[in-house]
Amino acid sequence: MTSFRRSGDAGQAFPIYITVVGGLLFLALAYFAVGQAAANRNDAQTAADAAALAAAQDTRDALADRWVQDLLDPAKWQAVFDGNVDGIGSTCGRAYELAARNDASVIGCGLEGLLGYKVEVETNRTVGDSVVPGTENRRSNATATAVIEPRCTFQLPAEGVEEDVLPPLTCEGEEWELDPKGPIELLPRPEDLFEVHLAD
Repeated sequence: MTSFRRSGDAGQAFPIYITVVGGLLFLALAYFAVGQAAANRNDAQTAADAAALAAAQDTRDALADRWVQDLLDPAKWQAVFDGNVDGIGSTCGRAYELAARNDASVIGCGLEGLLGYKVEVETNRTVGDSVVPGTENRRSNATATAVIEPRCTFQLPAEGVEEDVLPPLTCEGEEWELDPKGPIELLPRPEDLFEVHLAD
């Protein structure tokens, strides 16, 4: 009698065991799907960050080149540091290139003020098959904004100062004595003149 009761209890417990195991398995697959989606979103954000920074760095380099062109006319320097110059144009081409390197596509890129770029990307890969319906065709989107900030200050020379004497340029505590007749290699580099970073 006792052995029959134990056998009956075991028979009743088996369906409960199967249900519990099935539920745990479903939860594990659901967590895996969430992990897949989070990883895809992270990939999208990485691509957006890289694309925005690349576009801003290209503009930074163009502004630095313009500053070198205007080296002998310090009255034009401030416009360069403010990004308020003609002929620089948008550099979204670099954004497309960096997004592609990160397996994503740019779906929006444009200037954010005079010294910034806002880029939106979409991953080329989908989240993938999972227990959550629709993920097999879902891609992740992300947006990033990169800004360019001037690092340098200067004071225009007083009237009567020789034209070939340029005002010193102070870039975050480092002072540059500029020699217009010296080699270009001794001039500040783009990264000395401007900082590029992601907006908070």
